[in-house]
Order: sequence, then C-alpha cells, then structure tokens
Amino acid sequence: MPGPERPSAARKTGVAAALAATLLTFPGLVPEAHALKIFGITLFETEDETAEVIDPVRYDASVDITGADDKLQERLETATSLVADKELPVSGDLGLVVKAREDRERLVAVLYEEARYGGVVRITIGGTELDRLPPTPVFDHSAPVPVTVTIETGPVFTLGSVTLKGDAAGLDPSEYKLDIGEPAGSVRIIQAGERIVRDLKNGGRPLAKLSTRDVIANHTNSTVALTLAAESGPVASLGEVTVKGARAVNPDFIRRYSRLDEPQRYSPDQLKKASERLRELGVFSSVTVRESEMLAPNGTLPLTIEISEGKFRYYGFGAEYSSIDGAGVSGYWGHRNLFGEAESLRVEGKVSGIGATTDYTTFDYSAGIFFTKPGAILPRITLDASLEAERETPDAYTATSVTARTILSYELNDTDTIKGGGEIAWVRADDAFGKNTYLTFSTPLSFERDARDNKMEPTEGYRATLSAQPSYEAYRGSIFSSFEGSASGYLGFGDENDLVLAARVAAGTIVGADQLQDIPTTRRFYAGGGGSVRGYAYREISPYNAENEATGGRSYALASFEARVKVTEKIGLVPFFDVGTVTNEIVPDFSDIRMGAGIGLRYTTPFGPIRLDVAVPLDRYEGGSSYGIYAGIGQAF
Repeated sequence: MPGPERPSAARKTGVAAALAATLLTFPGLVPEAHALKIFGITLFETEDETAEVIDPVRYDASVDITGADDKLQERLETATSLVADKELPVSGDLGLVVKAREDRERLVAVLYEEARYGGVVRITIGGTELDRLPPTPVFDHSAPVPVTVTIETGPVFTLGSVTLKGDAAGLDPSEYKLDIGEPAGSVRIIQAGERIVRDLKNGGRPLAKLSTRDVIANHTNSTVALTLAAESGPVASLGEVTVKGARAVNPDFIRRYSRLDEPQRYSPDQLKKASERLRELGVFSSVTVRESEMLAPNGTLPLTIEISEGKFRYYGFGAEYSSIDGAGVSGYWGHRNLFGEAESLRVEGKVSGIGATTDYTTFDYSAGIFFTKPGAILPRITLDASLEAERETPDAYTATSVTARTILSYELNDTDTIKGGGEIAWVRADDAFGKNTYLTFSTPLSFERDARDNKMEPTEGYRATLSAQPSYEAYRGSIFSSFEGSASGYLGFGDENDLVLAARVAAGTIVGADQLQDIPTTRRFYAGGGGSVRGYAYREISPYNAENEATGGRSYALASFEARVKVTEKIGLVPFFDVGTVTNEIVPDFSDIRMGAGIGLRYTTPFGPIRLDVAVPLDRYEGGSSYGIYAGIGQAF
C-alpha cells in the first residue's frame, strides 16, 4: 500500500459504531501460582483452586501499626491476609495458627523490603501470643476468635559499609545502587547480587554465582554491614543443544532457528533472545531454555530447549457497522505449522460497505492468501509470499487490484533487517484521470532498524526505516521509483514510565514517469486517517484538480507527536498532534499543510494496548471530514 496511511477509521462526518465477534483457536494460557521470596520468606503466594473448608472456624482480626508512613501503612495492611480475609472461615484452630504464622512471615518480609530491620510483628490469638500457643491449640468458638496484629515498624536502616569479595571485588558498589547512606532494603540487596551475577555471566561465564550474602544489622546506629562475594567460573561457549517436547514441529528446525547451535560464546542475552524468537513463531504455548549446571568435558555449556506445542489451526470471523460506511463481514483461516517447520498459511476475506448502498458492485471486497516460511535457506532468512485481490472505494478513487508478492527478509543483527523481493500488480482504477488500467512490475527493497524496548508499547529507543521500490508499468512503458523513510523515537519519564513522549517523522517521493497518471492510482501518495493525520478521512489529504477531485501526489511529509500518560495500571490518555502535506512536486513544497489534533484512550491487555482515538482537523476541507474516530491494537506508531 503506497503512501503513509493505512485505513482504520470512518471516512466522513458521522457517528460510527462497531460490533465485532471473533472466534480464534490459539495456544492456551495456563494459570500459574506466583510467589516472591525475600531472604527465604515467601511473599504474595496465591492458590489457583479454592478448597472446601473443613471444620470452619470464624475469627475477627484487627491490626495496629505504629511508625509507618502512608505508603508503608498501605503495604502492611495489604499484606495482612488475616484482616483482608476475616470474613472467610479457616479450617480448624490449627488452620488459624498457620494463617497467622504465614502473615507474620509476610509482614516481616515487607518490613525488610523497606529496610526496617528493627521492626517487630506480634500476633495474638484468643489473647495468647502466637509463639506461646500449644502445638494443638483449642479456641473458644462461642464467638469469632479474636486476633490482634501489632506492628512496630522501627527505624529505616541504611547501608553503613559495603564489601565486595571474590570475583566481585573489582566492581564499583555504586554501579549496583549500593551507596553508603542509602536505605538498605532487602530488595535492593537482592537485586544488587543478581546484577553482579548477571554481569559476570555477560562476560561469558555461565557458572557464575553469588557465594556469600551477609547482611548484619547494627541496631545501635540503624546501619547495615553488607558483604557480597561471587565466583565467576570459567569462560565457556555454547555446546550441544537438546530439544524436548517437540512432536509435530521438527526438532532440528527448532535447534537451527534458535541459533543456539551456532558457534558462539555463552551469553544470557542470546538465550533470552532465542526464547523470544521461538515464541514469536506462534506454534509454541511455552518455551524454556535451560542451562546445564556443569560444563561438558570439552568446556562447552550444554543447553536444553523445552517447548510445549500449541494448537496449529485457527479461524475467526468479524463483523462491523458504521452509520456512514454500512456493514462489513470478514473471516479467516490459518495454519501455523503447515509442513512441520512453523510455516504459516493464512486465508482471509472481507466485504464492507453493505447497506451504504443497494448496489453490491459498490461494496469493498478483499481476499488474500499469505504464506510465511521462517528459516528459509538460512535461520536468519524469512520468506513471505502472498496473493491479494482487492476492490477499494475511498472518496478519492475506485480501484480493483490483484497483487502477487514475494519478499525475503534477512536479519543482519538483533536490530537491523533488510528485505528484498518482487511484486506484480494489476490495477484497474477510476479516479481524477478517468478509467485506466496498469500492470506494474516492482522490486521492493527496504532496511529497518528497530531499537525499541517493546514493539507494542515502546517506552524508549527508536525505529527507523528506508525503502525503495523501482517499478516498470508495462502498458505505458513508464519507469518510476518510490522512496520512503520514517523515524520514530520514544522517551519515558518516571520509574514506571508514567509519561512517554513519542514522535514520528516520515517522508516519501516518486521519481520518474512523465505524467502523474502514468503512476498507478494505488502507488500515488495520499494522507489522512488513523496512520497519518488523524481528524481527516482516509486518503482525504491530496492535491486536487480544477474539478476538486483528489489526484494523489508525488511526495509527502508527515509528523506526529504524542504524550502517552498512564492514568492507572491499565488505562492511559494520549493527547496528540499530527501534521502533513502531499504535493505534486518531487520534493514537498509545503504549500498546503494540514493539521489534526485530538485525544486517545488506551487500555492495556496482554496482547498490547487497545487504542481509541478521537481527532478533529484544524484546517478542514470544504465539505470534508469534521472529525475522525480510530480504533486498533497497539500504539499509533
């Protein structure tokens, strides 16, 4: 699709409502119990199943906290399950004692996290302190058993001395947030030890471990003497790779595609990237790369890739309705492991515009077959082939097209990818230049650098793309090439990235072809809509002829700016501003600049944020769109 825009919104003024239903078969999500251990104390453990309570005992619990600020007060109250669950009975008198002991461990751990090593937690049941109860206590059940939780938080302990020993002796404590005078919370200490081990492992030493972690609290001056020692072990290369759990997916392909069988020095990052690479294939419900606890006789580190295969076949359907564009229906079917090496085949189709008119010939249609072969020829190469047929009727033109495309992608490294291939497109169009037919042969080429920290919701880094598409139009014998480039950047603020500033710039040009009409309609540049200047209708921004018909242009320039503000853990607001121009010149002359502004709502899901944007044009075309509503998954850019 040429130009900067992709359709995702109503095209004209009006209220659009969408109804969607999707049935999708994909690898199941397995519930897990989670726990966090601090200095051997288990925190925040949850159970997935609720068992029937035998010999129910009811109790009434209260908590008294002294010496805590508001944040610590809230944390302690949240961690006190005796109070949180007091409406629920426990199983027997001993069950109440067990619950109290777990609570005490949990509360002490919270105090340690907050560097309150002098804190005291006392729990009494039926008027007797927890540690003074007999092994098999019996309480009075004539009324709910009284339980009292008393917490004295004590002072904040700071780091008084830090000693790094062994193979960690040459490291700088400040690099691990172990500055003298800083709070000596247990999480800070544990994370410092983990980072020391990780840094040693990043030096190619897989057997690196923390050999000593001594934390001595001085209650006289409320300081902590910390000693951490590490053993790095030898430098090693990756060794034999074993695959477990594969049934329908070829184990040799898994081993090859992971790239862990390539000669290379041990690196935790490479193991992590291998797991992510295999998960992105979509054929596994879980992927774990395990390291051997000892080196092989040849000095290499054996690895085991444990996988669980998901469901390979999937299908779905959807329906949508717009008060302007009418109704639409779509469906798709796919297979994620066609020949046993994670080959993906997807067939999809869509009809839209139903009800907008009574003439079915004015509906929009699309159908396509898409095939992807990861690890084609080499593990770093991916083959994408597709055949698409489409009829689209934006306000600017009506076009029927059939496009066949084959693209090879090669990953140069973790951030850089080059692509190249061939494309044949047949287009019959009715636009500002009348009815024309085109047959175009092209060789799409592109380079992408993706240095974002997260593809669906980036908070830092950048992404840049460059593309060229030399083309030959056979019916007219015209030669032309399109060139496009874009760059987006992200900057987060705050510990939790509660504010992320995002910006994108993009530009494109078409050179060659004597006349604009010699370039296929679908290859000319337009702007407007959810992927470019929001507030304008899809492909509304364009040069216009004397009859006020959009012609499309030879060049464009776009810029977008967003402030992504996190309101809650799940909800965010995004004020944004877009600006763009499309001209008939090879280089944009900025004689007609269009701007749009609005605000968006984001809702975070495991699959990325759900996006809903509302925008208005700041320089509306006469009779054109007065606002736009756009929805999708993932950020706008």
